[in-house]
Order: sequence, then structure tokens, then C-alpha cells
Amino acid sequence: MEALEVFKALSNESRLQILQWLKEPENHFTPHEGIDMRKIGVCVCQVTERLNMTQSTASQYLMILHRTGLLKTERIGKYTYYKRDEEKIREAIALLKREIE
Repeated sequence: MEALEVFKALSNESRLQILQWLKEPENHFTPHEGIDMRKIGVCVCQVTERLNMTQSTASQYLMILHRTGLLKTERIGKYTYYKRDEEKIREAIALLKREIE
């Protein structure tokens, strides 16, 4: 995990908001039928709707968070679902502490 990449990913208000929403997805999104948002994640279309922006921008934000390791993905049919990678988020917090202490 690269410190600069994590810092860049977290430097955008919408990307931070996505991470916050995905901590408790049931409080922020309506689930797709048959999908456990805690277990599988949230679809790009759900994030797009919640952010009120284009799907390409929302997808780009999700991919940035995924590349840094903060999100995991799962593909089911035509949908890609995203959820937090709690272990990687803990690593990012520890990295931040090491870099600025």
C-alpha cells in the first residue's frame, strides 16, 4: 500500500463519502433484490444515484478506491458490487499514523 496513493484517494470528498456510506450500506442504499449489501456490496448504479453524478464519474471514484485496496469488488451478472476491505482500511490508518507521527 502506497501512502501517496491512499492520500490521493482520500483527498476527494465524494470518495470519502462512499467509504462512509459503505460502512453501513443498509442505512444509505436500497438493496438489489436478493443481495446482502454487507456480504456482497453495493452496485455502481446505487452509488451513482446516491452521489447524483454520472455513472462514469462514480465508477472512476470506485475504481480509485479499489486500486488503493480500500474496496473489494464482486461481479454478479451484469453488475459490479463494491464493499469496504476493513483489513486494508486498518492498514491505511496505520500507514497514515506512521507517515505523520
